[in-house]
Amino acid sequence: MYTRKNQKDLDPDERARFVGAVLEVKRRGVYDEFVRLHGQYFVSDGEGGQRVGHMSPSFFPWHRQYLLEFERALQRVDPKVTLPYWDWTADQSPSSAPWTDDFLGGDGRTGDNRVMTGPFAFEAGNWPVNVGVTEEKYLMRSFGRPADPVALPTPAELEWAIGDPVYDSAPWDSTSTTAGFRNKVEGWTVGEKEGWHNHNRVHLWVGGQMTGGTSPNDPVFWLHHTFIDLIWARWQRRHPGAVYEPRRPVPAGDPQHGRVISLDEPMAPWQVRPSELLDHTRFYTYAE
Repeated sequence: MYTRKNQKDLDPDERARFVGAVLEVKRRGVYDEFVRLHGQYFVSDGEGGQRVGHMSPSFFPWHRQYLLEFERALQRVDPKVTLPYWDWTADQSPSSAPWTDDFLGGDGRTGDNRVMTGPFAFEAGNWPVNVGVTEEKYLMRSFGRPADPVALPTPAELEWAIGDPVYDSAPWDSTSTTAGFRNKVEGWTVGEKEGWHNHNRVHLWVGGQMTGGTSPNDPVFWLHHTFIDLIWARWQRRHPGAVYEPRRPVPAGDPQHGRVISLDEPMAPWQVRPSELLDHTRFYTYAE
């Protein structure tokens, strides 16, 4: 049992230990395997096959296991390191934590969006982008997407999602917009008029590699998704009678049959079931 902290509450030693462990996991080649894994399981509605990581009910438990696996990799380097979370409804300044020179570095420069500050800048020599959809080897960011501005989600927008007592609803994909906490947090919409919500909006706000399936190339991914994990825990506390949906496999004949994961079906690649990941306190707690 250990505790995950808000990134703004980390002391200098904790920030340094986290950065050091991430860099060492990268040096060993393990980090890029996590990037490849996320890209592999970023399957959209329009693609064939099973969807476990995104646009599906298993968005929360799949990423919970993914975070656990990465956290364990960090702890094999430094047992004292845990994943911090970034509350993007509260810490919205592009020039303060987590974007400091001793932690994640700052925004990308004008023109090519290359990050020039902090330990993950290409010039520091320790963070080549080896797995991605573009040829650039350097980390990129474009805070707020200046060409088509987007803002970080507000507390009210997050409350809109947490207040929904239904976990998810048919058709269990990116178009599940009438009811369901899962997609209100994940943030897919039907039509550009609505814009993106919560989780997706944060990826767009950061920009660069965070906008694609290989988004873990940017270390802020882990802080973002640790907060998403905490949001799930908060929703569970708010709605103690609510459960993961669908509880049973989607029946044959349904377009989503074999495509989405029910409560007790195994999730690739770990073959762990959502039902095994409902209680995060088996592994860690949060300092809130």
